[in-house]
Amino acid sequence: SNQLTVSITGATGFIGRKLVQRLLA
Repeated sequence: SNQLTVSITGATGFIGRKLVQRLLA
């Protein structure tokens, strides 16, 4: 359960950085 939460958080953060870079580009 905890590991799943960490995985989701990591994926969300990774996607979020991608979106931010695309918006700032």
